[in-house]
Amino acid sequence: MRYTVITGASSGIGYETALAFAARGKNLILVARRLDKLEELKSTIQEIDPSVNVIVRTSDLSVTDQAYTLYSNLKEYQIETWINNAGLGEASFVAEQNLDKVETMLRVNIESLTILSTLYVRDYADVEGTQLINVSSALGYAIAVGSVAYSASKYYVSAFTEGLAKELEMKGAKLKAKVLAPAITETEFVKKSLDTEEFDYKANMPKYHTAKQMAGFMVDLYDNNEVVGIVDQNYDFNLRGQIYPIISEF
Repeated sequence: MRYTVITGASSGIGYETALAFAARGKNLILVARRLDKLEELKSTIQEIDPSVNVIVRTSDLSVTDQAYTLYSNLKEYQIETWINNAGLGEASFVAEQNLDKVETMLRVNIESLTILSTLYVRDYADVEGTQLINVSSALGYAIAVGSVAYSASKYYVSAFTEGLAKELEMKGAKLKAKVLAPAITETEFVKKSLDTEEFDYKANMPKYHTAKQMAGFMVDLYDNNEVVGIVDQNYDFNLRGQIYPIISEF
């Protein structure tokens, strides 16, 4: 039995991606901090299709040791797709940012993503039909003043994943590495970034996607051979090759 792992699955893009993959009959391993939300999602999926096997795992990926523990605890399962969707934001000017919050963000967005990507690639590079999809951001390709640290963390995700995709291609690996780069999406993400209880997208955002729309784009990227799925300034979704220039040292 093969599984799709989705981190940050308790809400937003991760939640909707779980539903989208379940609709295709994919067995799922859902990862997040909030067990109650994961159990709710599991129940929803199994009401829709009881044949889909759903496993839930709690993990706080702001604690990098837990990334190693998570991966180790999933060794018994055959994983055909790993989606690193968990991520945090910080919306403030650099001089004013909360450094505790920034450190937590960097551990989730960079450290744990790198650990989980590396461990998965080591085990599955030569397994037919496998994919690693890392969720970056449109701000991983354009710097947002007022969210510079967040933007820089997503530049890392984009560059790391694009570079990994090239390494795998050069080695003739069967595993494909891909980047999903959403723009503003209606999720809990903005509220957490701004430390606010409520945020009205319709009143504050001229354009945005719903989490369900982004999950649809995730599936489009999964089905396609391109490396990058990115939302442009017009809020159109584009599938394309690597964006960053690649310099080979070999």
